[in-house]
Amino acid sequence: MSVRHALLALLSEGPKYGLRLREEFEAGTGEVWPLNIGQVYTTLQRLERDGLIESDDNDERDSSQKRFRITVEGDRELAAWLRTPPDMSSPPRDELVIKVLVALRVPGTDVREVIQAHRRYLVELMQQWTRIKEADDGRDLALGLAVDAELFRLDAVVRWLDAADGRIKRAASEPPVVTRHDLPRLKKTVVTR
Repeated sequence: MSVRHALLALLSEGPKYGLRLREEFEAGTGEVWPLNIGQVYTTLQRLERDGLIESDDNDERDSSQKRFRITVEGDRELAAWLRTPPDMSSPPRDELVIKVLVALRVPGTDVREVIQAHRRYLVELMQQWTRIKEADDGRDLALGLAVDAELFRLDAVVRWLDAADGRIKRAASEPPVVTRHDLPRLKKTVVTR
């Protein structure tokens, strides 16, 4: 998530104080992403340093009294960011994926049990998000979109866990397959007389 660009978007609506930006950020994200006020002011300082925003008062002592507004360069930056797809070309370092891969290597670990423990937790999370969605009943568009995104993300992770569980189950019941990649290692271990 780019707090930097979210603040630029809020400032594109008109000048605002830091506390107001924090409140509008949280309201605009359905209040599912709380934002630390220190992070707001640090980000605002960087945006001002980079010429993307400016403040009414250049007094450095009390940034909470400054009202910020977006610059022309800030508008260009925001427009470019909105139209640039995020880099999703390589998979992120997902802790759950790493746990499953590590569990495969730890002697005595029941990997399928590890998978099921995480699956149960994710299903509980999905139920919590679904309750939030039902309680809102479509009144808050931002909340609805944020909850939908989280439900889809969690569903994808649960489906991956199910696929991993099935693959591990099949691998346990099948004899190992020797691939061409394995041949050099096998040749080194073969004893000839």
